[in-house]
Amino acid sequence: MPMMSGKIALMETLRTEGVRYIFGNPGTSEAPIMSALEGYPDLEYVLAVQEGVAMGMADGYARRTGEPAFINLHIHTGLANGISLLTDSFSAGIPLVLTSGNMDARKLSEGRPEVLKMVEANTKWSADVTHAGQMASVMRRAFTEARTTPTGPVFVGFAANALDEIAEQEIFPSAMPRISNQPSARVISEIADLLTDSERPLMLVGDRVSQSGATAAAVAVAEQIGAHVYSAGYTQVVFPTSHPQYMGMMSMRSPAIREQVKRADVVLAVGTRPFGDFFHLGSALLSDDTKFIHIDSNADELGRAIRTDLAVLASPLGALLELSKELENNAPAPFTEAAKKRAASLGALTKAARDSFMEDMRKSDDSTPMSPARMMYELSRAWPENGIMVDDSISSRGALYSAFTFDQPGDLEGEVGAAIGWGMGAALGVKLGSPHRPVIAVLGDGSAMMTVQALWTAASRNIPVIFVICNNSMYRILRVNMNVYLDQVTEQSDMPRKYLGTGFDPTFDFAAIANAFGVQSKRIEDPSEIVLALQTAVASDAPYVLDIAIDGTL
Repeated sequence: MPMMSGKIALMETLRTEGVRYIFGNPGTSEAPIMSALEGYPDLEYVLAVQEGVAMGMADGYARRTGEPAFINLHIHTGLANGISLLTDSFSAGIPLVLTSGNMDARKLSEGRPEVLKMVEANTKWSADVTHAGQMASVMRRAFTEARTTPTGPVFVGFAANALDEIAEQEIFPSAMPRISNQPSARVISEIADLLTDSERPLMLVGDRVSQSGATAAAVAVAEQIGAHVYSAGYTQVVFPTSHPQYMGMMSMRSPAIREQVKRADVVLAVGTRPFGDFFHLGSALLSDDTKFIHIDSNADELGRAIRTDLAVLASPLGALLELSKELENNAPAPFTEAAKKRAASLGALTKAARDSFMEDMRKSDDSTPMSPARMMYELSRAWPENGIMVDDSISSRGALYSAFTFDQPGDLEGEVGAAIGWGMGAALGVKLGSPHRPVIAVLGDGSAMMTVQALWTAASRNIPVIFVICNNSMYRILRVNMNVYLDQVTEQSDMPRKYLGTGFDPTFDFAAIANAFGVQSKRIEDPSEIVLALQTAVASDAPYVLDIAIDGTL
């Protein structure tokens, strides 16, 4: 085997893994890496001037390419800044290889930072490379772990001595796992039997449906059983939003949705954490006679919190395809006819709701500040063909989903919501991963301000992303959640509320901030200006900020 330094083994391994971009913000502990990188022009270093931006970029890039993205941060201090958004990537199962430098392993008694402990709660696997000879094998395993179902972030720390020492290195690509968790015919038959005995089925779909390429299969099963379909959040196209059976995002905060869940006689959850919420809204989410079926490729999600009648560890794609075949071949005729009638009735209701929204927006005046609904309606009128939405709209999300439909996989990337600040960097990563499609990020002002330094990276590399800011001059989501806390959790609806610590006075002037970073921008207060402004931004083929003032009234 050839002899080489740890830092050269790292570079060679990245090249072997097909890495193109290194997202990061370096420090002194990364000096060996940055020095070695000069000899590898095919590995592009994408500099972020805040670590959260680097994390967001890597997250967005991994989503678009389907392969692990590589991030390098600075020892424990830079790593700490990135951990906030690491929580989002971990929750969403995004394949990342996060790394940082560290002190020489011989400085253990002097207080060498324990970087593994810092990340252990939000990574699948982690390792500390303390000898040069460990480098290639550890990095191979890191890439394998990140891309193995259930996918997710991993972490590797580099001791300074391990980067500079010379050792034998064996360089070859990591394993490309091909995992097929195909449920048995008996299990598929059990699921089908429960569903075909149902009169009020409900289906809940999540991110691992889209990650496994199972969106079309989910539609087929939903139509065959005539189910109401909800999504647990909506960070990718897990179900076409214009489909007549799609009812929106599941929120157990809604009394109407809680009642519908209670009425369901069978709930089929696929590729998701079911009924999640920050608040504890009661433990008896299902009726005693409701059957709950959960199919997921992540064993940690099965039986986590809900009484589960049938838990199936399987690929959502494989399970749904087999289930659809079983229903097609063996579902009783009376059940099939009843399912068609249910689906038809749902179609009339959802189409009427969307038509009503669009008609209301067409008739609305140009009063200011405009409503979030009017803003989203105007954006939808100018949306470019083949455009990708990066959704970090936070409390304006309901309006966004009323104005837009997302039917094709790849048309949307959205945040999980454990931490805000994802969207600014993520939009840049999405664009790097899909360079031939327009990328438009719609962001809450509070989230955008967390990682506004992304505008520097956009300008320095001329990454043509359009950042549309929902500027309501507040952390509106905190006001929404304060109302949930007082009205539903503590049942103190009559308590006055001042919403302390949630307002921005003076308001953020994102147009001015963008100009300071060298990014074109426009401040918009009149809704009639949005269509032309978005068309101009798209045509510019350059980074652009549209700072839109909206009404934050609850």
